[in-house]
Amino acid sequence: MRISIYTTGGSIDKYYDTQKSAFLVGEPAVGWVLAESNISVDFTVFPICRKDSLEITDADRMKLREQIAGDPVDRIMVTHGTDSMIETARFLMDLPGKVIVVTGSMQPATFRYSDAPFNVGCAFGALQVLPPGVYLAMNGRVFDPRTVVKNVQSNRFDLIAGN
Repeated sequence: MRISIYTTGGSIDKYYDTQKSAFLVGEPAVGWVLAESNISVDFTVFPICRKDSLEITDADRMKLREQIAGDPVDRIMVTHGTDSMIETARFLMDLPGKVIVVTGSMQPATFRYSDAPFNVGCAFGALQVLPPGVYLAMNGRVFDPRTVVKNVQSNRFDLIAGN
């Protein structure tokens, strides 16, 4: 089994730049997060962009979609900022024959108490057992992007009421 991982930036890849006194999107963190977890499944990381998810455009989503559609690998992880990951997941929904899991984190992977390693691990495991389709893996759950919402007050993702 082989897994392709596409990165777009977001909090998972952010770091604090002391000279600018600001958080910036850096290199993709998912590779070292998985390496530290001693993952034995082959994976390749493909950076698409390095943006805060509020800056992701439909052109970025189209580039991501085209890369995934042309990838011979059928198991795909996308790391993404949490503010627009649902929109991106929905944008990818009609790609046939692929298992696509979108994940990210509320805190940068470089933070000591980040949710990044857990979310990435959850997504990585889910990729290996889910049927074709598009999913979100956050906060220990796997969601259908049509029935999930980011709950800003509780700092997690929840099902939309009634689902």
